[in-house]
Amino acid sequence: MTDTSTDGPVDPRIHAAWREWLGALATDAEAVIAAGYVYDALDPTARDAWLDALAEDGPRLSVPEVALYAPLLAVETDPARRERMHRSMGTDVGRKPIARALRGIAEDGRRIVALVRPLYLSFVQVLACRYHPDEGFVWVRHDPILKDVNSPTTGVRIEDVTLEQTPLCPVVEELAHAVLAQRRSGLALPEPLVLFADLFDAHVDAEAEG
Repeated sequence: MTDTSTDGPVDPRIHAAWREWLGALATDAEAVIAAGYVYDALDPTARDAWLDALAEDGPRLSVPEVALYAPLLAVETDPARRERMHRSMGTDVGRKPIARALRGIAEDGRRIVALVRPLYLSFVQVLACRYHPDEGFVWVRHDPILKDVNSPTTGVRIEDVTLEQTPLCPVVEELAHAVLAQRRSGLALPEPLVLFADLFDAHVDAEAEG
């Protein structure tokens, strides 16, 4: 972690605290959640500086690379920075962990879905949304980092709709229809959908071509 400004190098005590905090990302749930939320609030320049600092300090720590980058990947939508993180982690950019799906159907026919996707260790991210396959999305919510034990499970109720675990494929197909309906209506897709786009983009492209 090097200060490139004219104020000189970083105070060793601050650097030591930074390294200690990074070390906690492998085991401390609060540190992991804080990392995701702090990084999410940064502007692009500050995010790049964070990644520069990780590139310098990460190899010197006895912490798995995935623990340093996964909290940031949970909130980062910029393709270039995501690719940079995957390279640093030594993972395939195209390989995504499989999500599990919970779904309920409201009286008006709209669906409420929660997609729970593993991050690493015992941490997950959750995408919840209310939508109609033919009309698009009513709302989309994203919890970037949660302990898996705190994520939605069968029987959870959202807006008075009970969700049950459902096979992923039919949920993905419905989401793809909703994405297509949203695009055809001229409305922008909610940004959190970008983080799960790999699940349903292929369905969207196939239908658009058909």
